[in-house]
Amino acid sequence: MRTIHWLVGLLAGPPLRRDERGLSQSTEIAILTGAVVTIAVTVGVAITAYVNAKLPHP
Repeated sequence: MRTIHWLVGLLAGPPLRRDERGLSQSTEIAILTGAVVTIAVTVGVAITAYVNAKLPHP
């Protein structure tokens, strides 16, 4: 069994180095979620302002 593992390791090549310069996955998701929420709130406020401007005022 060790021969098989050695052969697979030889065929696969050396392990790839990890690039640890970026943000973690959870941090990236949190930033993207915050951006999406900010855009959604901005669109909601813009639509509300537009509709309120078009309504007749007494």
